[in-house]
Amino acid sequence: MSAAATRRTAWRGFFLALPPVAFIALFAGMPIVLAFLFTLGYGGGLNEITALIGQDVYLADGPPGTVEPYRVVFASGRFREDLIVTILVTIVSTLIVITVALAIALFLRLRGGRIANLLTILTIVPMFIPVVISAYALRTFYSDIGFLPTLFAQVGATGPAFAYSVPGLVIGSVWTNLPFAVLMISSGVAAVPDSVIDAARDSGAGLLRTTGSVILPMAMVPIVIATTFTAIGIIGSFTIPYFLGRNSQTMLGVDIASYFIAFNRPQQAIVMAFVVFALASLIAATYVWANFRQAKEADQV
Repeated sequence: MSAAATRRTAWRGFFLALPPVAFIALFAGMPIVLAFLFTLGYGGGLNEITALIGQDVYLADGPPGTVEPYRVVFASGRFREDLIVTILVTIVSTLIVITVALAIALFLRLRGGRIANLLTILTIVPMFIPVVISAYALRTFYSDIGFLPTLFAQVGATGPAFAYSVPGLVIGSVWTNLPFAVLMISSGVAAVPDSVIDAARDSGAGLLRTTGSVILPMAMVPIVIATTFTAIGIIGSFTIPYFLGRNSQTMLGVDIASYFIAFNRPQQAIVMAFVVFALASLIAATYVWANFRQAKEADQV
């Protein structure tokens, strides 16, 4: 192919990719940039109305802006507590989700049968239930006048009430994020060739050795992807913490909405949003690494 034909092909590809990229840049990229500038105190232009109607807005005198909004947010005891709760719920819920999903995937791959298939189907059911309905049902079930306390009350005992608590947030997060993790990890474990597993067993490897030395390494990329998607989904969640969390010591998704709508403090709300974005970006870096490794392995094959 000549140099001119190569250039024409390159330009054709560029113009084909330009519309979606321009759409994303206009309707997603520009608002993100404007919001970030607003957190640095730039209240002019498209941020002018928000700066006028918002309370406790800190404006910059000029470049390079001001970090006062960040200082105020991080100095807040409520924010620090909610940040700790957000990170704690994300870590604990993600560990539980991945552990349960991995156990189900291994059970389905190594044993199979009706029980494994039934267990897989049951874990996928929450995927077809809207999150708002699931959250309301969990709050009703685990409230102090819900099913469990009522059942325990029949025998004169006090049952656990997990609604409006951190354990309730973990239960709700596990319920809503388990189906995707089960599907993702099950597909990765199922892709491990039978010949490799049989070779490990023929070499004398037991169940634990086969799982740890053969299956998990070969299914590591789907496991990492499921972990990152689960963690990002939990750290930015709103519905579950809104229905099952407390008014204080809740997750940052609820805090952001409260500061923006109820407290009329949009600058502080956007600062919190960028904190969540930064945490999610750290998690997303693992996802990028997993994709890069998967692509590299595919090229080697």
